[in-house]
Amino acid sequence: MSSNGKTATSGAFSPFGNRAFALLWTATLISNVGTWMHEVGAGWLMTTLSPSPAVVTLVQASTTLPVFLFALLAGALADRFDKRRMLIVINIMLTAVISTLAVLVWQERMTPTLLILFTLAIGTGAAFMAPAWQAIVPSLVPREKLKPAIALNSMGINISRAIGPALAGVLIASIGLAAPFALNAASHVVILVALLLWRPATTPTRRHHASLLSEMGTGLRHVRHNPAMLATAIRAMAFFLFASAYWSLLPLIARNAEGGGSELYGALMALIGAGAVTGALLLPTLSKRFNADTTVRLGTFGTIAALLAMVASSAPAALMGATFLGGLSWIAVLTSFNVSAQTALPDWVRARGLAVFLMVFFGSMALGSVIWGQIATLASIQIALLTAALGLGLGIWITRRFEVGQGEALDLSPASAWPQAPALSDTQSDDRAAMVIVTYKIDPTDRDAFLTLLHAFSKERLRDGATRWDVSQSVETPDLWIESFHLPSWSEHLAQHERMTQSDHELQDALNALDRHEAGPLVRHYIKPE
Repeated sequence: MSSNGKTATSGAFSPFGNRAFALLWTATLISNVGTWMHEVGAGWLMTTLSPSPAVVTLVQASTTLPVFLFALLAGALADRFDKRRMLIVINIMLTAVISTLAVLVWQERMTPTLLILFTLAIGTGAAFMAPAWQAIVPSLVPREKLKPAIALNSMGINISRAIGPALAGVLIASIGLAAPFALNAASHVVILVALLLWRPATTPTRRHHASLLSEMGTGLRHVRHNPAMLATAIRAMAFFLFASAYWSLLPLIARNAEGGGSELYGALMALIGAGAVTGALLLPTLSKRFNADTTVRLGTFGTIAALLAMVASSAPAALMGATFLGGLSWIAVLTSFNVSAQTALPDWVRARGLAVFLMVFFGSMALGSVIWGQIATLASIQIALLTAALGLGLGIWITRRFEVGQGEALDLSPASAWPQAPALSDTQSDDRAAMVIVTYKIDPTDRDAFLTLLHAFSKERLRDGATRWDVSQSVETPDLWIESFHLPSWSEHLAQHERMTQSDHELQDALNALDRHEAGPLVRHYIKPE
């Protein structure tokens, strides 16, 4: 290794040294070019079918709403099943749906209702695919390359955003509206070939399975009691709800601009992508000077400036500058949120945790699209953009105490620190609800320190499977304290044994150091009777 070994292992382009990452990144780039052509085609097609802002913004809402509705279920499935096979099946279905859409557009049989229904179907496929795609990234590269891998994925999306919309504008003008949809269908075939060529290492089969609903609930509880992940979700909601304004209204902004048309719309979308690629290239330099939280703030201020520029002028040159700034700011914020979410989640719940992040992202985008469409219909596009800029400013102030990037300081590798759980008898079922009681003996002088550590450690119990937690002090023997936590099943408790991270283990060691029992805290297990 060279003297600058750190750069060799975690440089901006180091993940391309991993064949699987390079293969899937290239295929995803091609597929995303098709996706962005599709988005431009759908947005522009709707302006020809219905010029109403409320209807046009429904295309954006129909793209993002399914992710909000189905991402958590998709995450639970991705954490349970083979992610590669799941992605292959979904891409086969999406290829069929998009091909049908292309044929209907070519035959001029598309209606606003049909377009929204197709968009909902394609968005649903994307919803079931997204958590699995994001969750496989850590398996493609070593941990030290995770951040540059995430940044490269974001760069790939935005390179495609720079190419796809411009290409779509040319294709629509020269061939027709069916062309972007046909090429999008072909791009999904490329993804299928890459997935078939990829041969991931075999992962151990999970020994304990709860119901899907229970696993979805576990994912939600994990995010609720994971401070780093919760802060990321709250800050993301405050940004995407308002930043969605120019995304959803851009077809109308382009149509109403001086000399506007499909070529200008494609150019504006391409400049968002170009700005995002530029931002991705600048991010390594920015990350040396600013932490993730500051980067998000800078990106938010850039987005506010882009919105205000769109309000100030409808000249194509001004709009091009605004969209370039918007893309640059967008990638700074989105990558910071994505890295913050990835580093806040342990592997066992990664897909479900990322699904919650995607729910926040796409749910905020869908809700925002509807809101800005209604405001633009009732007032004007300029009023909608101005309101969104004001909301971004208020949002960053209101959510200032929720810091982005907290997970980067955590060691989330498995600790395997708990002793093996007792075995159930042949007559006892592992699907019955369970309860664990831990008895501590605490010196009165350590009371406050003990309670502080125990309440902090309670979050580990709750995010790793417990549904309820409590602590009580003995009346007869005040130095005895009982911690109790409930789980939906005994099998969930067995899984809980495998979920403790190294960071949680350090906290538990500090807590157990206060206990005065000779052999440490006393642990007892209980299950519900038949």
